Amino acid sequence: MSFSEEKDKNVYDGKLDAESGSTGPVVGDEQVFEEEKELRRGLQQRHIQMIALAGTIGTGLFLSSGRALAAAGPVGALLGYLFTGILVSGVVLSIAELSSLVPLTGSYVRHAEYFFDPALSFAIGWNTVYSCCVSIPAEVTAAAVLISFWTTAVSNGVWITIMGLLIIGTNMCFIRVYGELEFSFSMLKIMLIIGLIIMGLCIDLGGVPGQHRLGFQYWRNPGPFVQYLGLNGSLGHFLGFWTTFSNAAYAYSGIESIAAAAAETKSPRRNIPKAAKRIFVRVLLFYVISILIVTMIVPSNSPFLLNGSGNASESPFVIAANLAGIKVIPHIVNAVVLTSAWSSGNSSMLGGSRTLYGLAREGHAPKFLLRTNRYGIPYICVSFISVFIALGYMTLQDSASIVFGWFQDLVSAAALVTWITICLVYLRFYYACKRQGISRSELPWAAPFQPFAAWMGLLGFGLILLTGGFSVFIHGDWDTETFFSSYFNIPLIFLLYFGYKFIKKSKIVSLDEMPIRHYIDIANENPEPEEIPAKGLQKLNILWS
Repeated sequence: MSFSEEKDKNVYDGKLDAESGSTGPVVGDEQVFEEEKELRRGLQQRHIQMIALAGTIGTGLFLSSGRALAAAGPVGALLGYLFTGILVSGVVLSIAELSSLVPLTGSYVRHAEYFFDPALSFAIGWNTVYSCCVSIPAEVTAAAVLISFWTTAVSNGVWITIMGLLIIGTNMCFIRVYGELEFSFSMLKIMLIIGLIIMGLCIDLGGVPGQHRLGFQYWRNPGPFVQYLGLNGSLGHFLGFWTTFSNAAYAYSGIESIAAAAAETKSPRRNIPKAAKRIFVRVLLFYVISILIVTMIVPSNSPFLLNGSGNASESPFVIAANLAGIKVIPHIVNAVVLTSAWSSGNSSMLGGSRTLYGLAREGHAPKFLLRTNRYGIPYICVSFISVFIALGYMTLQDSASIVFGWFQDLVSAAALVTWITICLVYLRFYYACKRQGISRSELPWAAPFQPFAAWMGLLGFGLILLTGGFSVFIHGDWDTETFFSSYFNIPLIFLLYFGYKFIKKSKIVSLDEMPIRHYIDIANENPEPEEIPAKGLQKLNILWS
């Protein structure tokens, strides 16, 4: 049995339907992959669009952007977020094209199985699970710290417990509950960002009583760049700029999650590419313009940028509002960022549990993880990920801020490894199409700017990963914790990959053996239902699609 036939047998049941006379299980009018009989399609176009638009915006943008400004200066921070956004766009385009052809839960983990090597599927799958197990306690801890902005009478351990239970409860319900929550949270974040941008422009242009017009004065004084680690000249400026990539990686992390629940998305071949095609506009609007406004209204040498509170008072928008005498803004920002922490925790739980489910589907994890509840939720997978929320209690000690910083660095490094893998798998898929004589016009959706976008992401994120902990190699600045959190993921992914190859004797799938033609035939034989035109208030969703 060839690799293609063996993999198809695992993924697609291939049984002849008595009524339709074609292969594949039938759900309603649509024939689907085998696992879609167990999971339920509850994510609609508006859910996917909004999740792609703002689902991953969280503490990384609202709070951590201040650290980027302090370390790199206004121009360095802006360029860092802009360049990272361009690289991330290539990743999203790559995963969307793959998912439009093979819409499986676990997305890139499953794609690695068919288009690269089962060992890579095993390695990146467990690396993703590990990343989610670290990012969820980071988010619940962030939520607890945000609540302390209003009251310190209650221990943070209580808020960590409550937030953890909310995330677990949300992910144990029907997938549509998750979709509706994320839709609401994303709307709040969008309204906050737009409001903050307008507020920032008003402050910058002198629209606040008693404050003069700022313009770009902070770009001139204290200057466009910062002397990082006290290093003089262009070297200090460049290193300050380079530090923003790790910070921006944390802010963008999870942006690939639009394809994590492909089997639970209605009409994934249409809706996932729709969500991905506007990625450039979303990056420009919500990340780059936000950072630009921040650099115009807050000086990079402001002592408030690095106060270490972790709550709204650390946000550069809040600092600007306080300087302008606007008192209510900190409470609004803190409230919305609190929902962002919940939202990001939900996204990590969804991504981690569905990846674990996908690993079990491929035989890379125990089969009991495939059990689902009456809502079609892989509850064993959710329960497994939930256990690691307890790591959040580590931050109750005096070293809370240090532990939280470790979590963030570990998540950033894991995100870089994930993005590198997606680009690598996509490039193998792209060149397999060329080898097999498959035109890109035959695919359900062909992403623009390929293969250049994937190559740019692969090389760019590879360089950022290798240099992420450069500061420890500067004389007199060695820090074991920084070195570990920056580079732990590199030996981990190689250990998982080569360990699996050594034990299972797996081989890299050749370009000729990849089952691309088979999946194209499945897509052609199983067209998705026609899109229903929007009516009334539903037309508002067109603004985001």
